[in-house]
Amino acid sequence: MLFLLLTAAAIVWVRNLFAVVILSGVYSLLMAGTFTILDAVDVAFTEAAVGAGISTVLLLATLALVGQEDHGQHRRALGPIAIVALAGAMLIYAVPDMPRFGSPEAPIHVHVAPRYIEETPNAIGIPNVVTAVLADYRSFDTLGEVTVIFTAGIGVLLLLAGKRRKRK
Repeated sequence: MLFLLLTAAAIVWVRNLFAVVILSGVYSLLMAGTFTILDAVDVAFTEAAVGAGISTVLLLATLALVGQEDHGQHRRALGPIAIVALAGAMLIYAVPDMPRFGSPEAPIHVHVAPRYIEETPNAIGIPNVVTAVLADYRSFDTLGEVTVIFTAGIGVLLLLAGKRRKRK
């Protein structure tokens, strides 16, 4: 968490756009690691592919066109900072109501997981519970993740094709 906070603060204060892009990639990679630690490997994979991978490539391609220095006027707007601080305070306020991390008495372990394990093979006809959850119960979520990765990949290919045409 400390690395995430330091990286986020550096992104806000650094004026070199190349450094901001690299720090954004580092932030995404740290988030992918955090998601992995929290056993959300599918989200970690998407974050690593889109956030640290494709987004960084797209931003670097953009920097090749616009340059690396930020020449705009800089004034810190207190409104957005206040909104972010308020949202952060509300999230911190909600943390004590959450079940302890890894607790076997958490609702996910008591109600949802046993139902999936017991009923999935008969209800869906797929013996592998993980495949059944991703393909049936969370199919729209999985479709959304695949769509995001596909769209980002097509965007990178179009950028590379456009750059190749300009060289010719």
